[in-house]
Amino acid sequence: MIRVLIVDDEALMRAGIRLILENAEDIEVVAEAGDGREAVAACRAREIDVALLDIQMPAVDGIAAAEDIARLSPRTYVVMLTAFGEEALVTRALRAGASGFILKDTGPADLIRAVRLAAKGEPVLAPRITRQLLERQVRSGRNTEAALRRTEELTPAERDVLRLLGTGLSNAEIADQLYLSVGTVKAHISRILTRTGCANRVQAAVLAHDAGLLTDR
Repeated sequence: MIRVLIVDDEALMRAGIRLILENAEDIEVVAEAGDGREAVAACRAREIDVALLDIQMPAVDGIAAAEDIARLSPRTYVVMLTAFGEEALVTRALRAGASGFILKDTGPADLIRAVRLAAKGEPVLAPRITRQLLERQVRSGRNTEAALRRTEELTPAERDVLRLLGTGLSNAEIADQLYLSVGTVKAHISRILTRTGCANRVQAAVLAHDAGLLTDR
């Protein structure tokens, strides 16, 4: 079973998400929280596989909570719940250690799929927010030189994996593109995270964009 924590300051939103997730036989909602402080406490008290965090909450918000959870409960994958137009907050959340983000108006099937992907360490990136985020990066510029320094120790094969990871592909899709096994792709990603200092594959995807790897081909 995938153990899920739902964090939102609106009880109605939490109830709606719980109702959707409880329709999946392999997902169990084990805890709820109304703010970031309660979320961190829940992750300390229980084994949580996936934490769904509202990005904006009173007291301790989702970004601060994501940072604490990444430090105190590294086995928990944090997925931010966000509204369209909050790309600046999404950037901060990814830097804080969040594994991905989904829109609050995501449909039931996509929400369940996102939780399953997150539990396997796969990227959870809402396409609309991703496009908006990348457009914002282009407008604001990027520190390509610093990003390239972080990727200079990667082998050519690892750079190929990082480039495709930056497009939002899953491990299986990367494996198909590069004619590798899924196990080999996972091994490459593990080394990429270690060598670049990224906390998770979403941060690695951002690094791929910053380094200009997606424009290499």
